[in-house]
Amino acid sequence: MSEKAAIIVKDLHKSFKLPHERISGIKQGLVNFFRLNRGFEEQKVLNGISFKIKKGEFFGIVGRNGSGKSTLLKLLAGIYTPDSGSIEVNGSLTPFIELGVGFNPELTGKENVFLNGALLGFSREEMSKMYHDIVEFAELEKFMDQKLKNYSSGMQVRLAFSIAIRAKSNILLIDEVLAVGDAAFQTKCFDHFYKLKRESRTVVFVSHDRGALEKFCDRGVLIEGGSLVSAGPIREVLSDYARIVLGEIETTVNPEAPASNEEKEDRKPRDSRETEYAKVTGIEICDQNGRAKRKFSFGEPVTVRYRVKFKRAVSSPIAGLTVWDKNVTKAVFATNTLIENKGDLSQVKAGEEFEFSFSIPTTLNDGEYIIEPGIANEAITIYFIQYPAASSFLISGSPNPHSILSADRPMTVKKISTG
Repeated sequence: MSEKAAIIVKDLHKSFKLPHERISGIKQGLVNFFRLNRGFEEQKVLNGISFKIKKGEFFGIVGRNGSGKSTLLKLLAGIYTPDSGSIEVNGSLTPFIELGVGFNPELTGKENVFLNGALLGFSREEMSKMYHDIVEFAELEKFMDQKLKNYSSGMQVRLAFSIAIRAKSNILLIDEVLAVGDAAFQTKCFDHFYKLKRESRTVVFVSHDRGALEKFCDRGVLIEGGSLVSAGPIREVLSDYARIVLGEIETTVNPEAPASNEEKEDRKPRDSRETEYAKVTGIEICDQNGRAKRKFSFGEPVTVRYRVKFKRAVSSPIAGLTVWDKNVTKAVFATNTLIENKGDLSQVKAGEEFEFSFSIPTTLNDGEYIIEPGIANEAITIYFIQYPAASSFLISGSPNPHSILSADRPMTVKKISTG
């Protein structure tokens, strides 16, 4: 076994028995019990799943509703037992799956903090030291003396999440915990995720939020119909997910393909420059005078333009641009028409063609940068266009080539002691 593996999943199978008919009494229950066919149907939820998660990485589990993601996470957490196959977990593990389990609605928020902390293995003294930080993170200072039954579901999840993140485990399982909470609270959650990455904690993350998955996850797997369809770098997995939703790739697994995420390092990003919805008709990188150019001096304005012709009518599409480092591992800049509130795209008709123009920050330091145009639906769950590594440009002449960005930030030096 590799020392780098936090979780090893081998040939995992899981089924549930679903009753054909409801039992309305003891007599019917006894009749069904002695029948050869007792009125149950076996539903296969997971079928031969295998993958490895390295220590210290964010790992995404992607798939449509009903694909088996949550069942897989509960198997990893030990809530369910697999029918066959094995799960090896190397390290302490805390699931953030059903936050608030163990909460008592008749107790106050404060009492539930200490109760939930005890379930996580903390002493009362430890919880007393953490109490202020927990309440402040949850933004519930005014409500801690109220009974939990008077909390909204969002308030309960915020409180549960604020307690759960205190867990000392080195492996965390997170299932859609960001679905509840306003933008400010989600930003705090993201800040905590960055902290987990800095601490090299292993995080298994189930979410429909493509942006969050791209931002935090290194690799991932795509589950469809209980089978592993794709595994590898998270951007490739998300690209496959978009193509499944669009119906562009088969959702069955090749039986001869390895059911593992030991992906090939030279695997190229998926290219969806043309789909049934739209087609990229042109792309160019220009200077401030509109002339096509690829090499720029530091501080020189860079503009990226791309043209798209829509083949079908779509409602409220979002056009965006991501700029990556030369290895396509770090997004250094990203924006879209929704963020910038630009352009009337409320209803696009078939046959219409649009040009999208994006200004790149002039603070990029020396290096080669890769551009990726994309157009998605309003929820950013379906990509009409995704064009990885569409083109690139070069920056040179930066006064500070040791970082990605150079910013004109004020700095002062002040002697505070004479020794």
